Amino acid sequence: QVQLVESGGGLVEAGASLRLSCAASGRTFSNYAMGWFRQAPGKEREFVATIWSDGRTRYAESVKGRFAISRDYAKNTGYLQMNTLKPEDTAVYYCASRIDYYGFSYANANEYSYWGQGTQVTVSS
Repeated sequence: QVQLVESGGGLVEAGASLRLSCAASGRTFSNYAMGWFRQAPGKEREFVATIWSDGRTRYAESVKGRFAISRDYAKNTGYLQMNTLKPEDTAVYYCASRIDYYGFSYANANEYSYWGQGTQVTVSS
């Protein structure tokens, strides 16, 4: 029902910025929570950020103050603005979505119903 496509990844130097996009197709995007996760080779997929339909957000401590999650309801697109990128941010970044309610375990990847294909972010030293 919901399809997600990430874009905006690339190779950048430490300290640079990138904005990832997550284009959603299907219906009722505004009624879904959207999350960003990332996974580096050999590591588990980790939570990055989540935004609820009312705009409330949560961030992993490792990205708080550097990353900002947002969404454009008119475009059915979510974003992850990444500033002051560090080499440890290097990973494949995935957007994910699920029906929106406040009580779900937002940092648990298993809680999300829909996933994009991922976009590679590489930050050089």
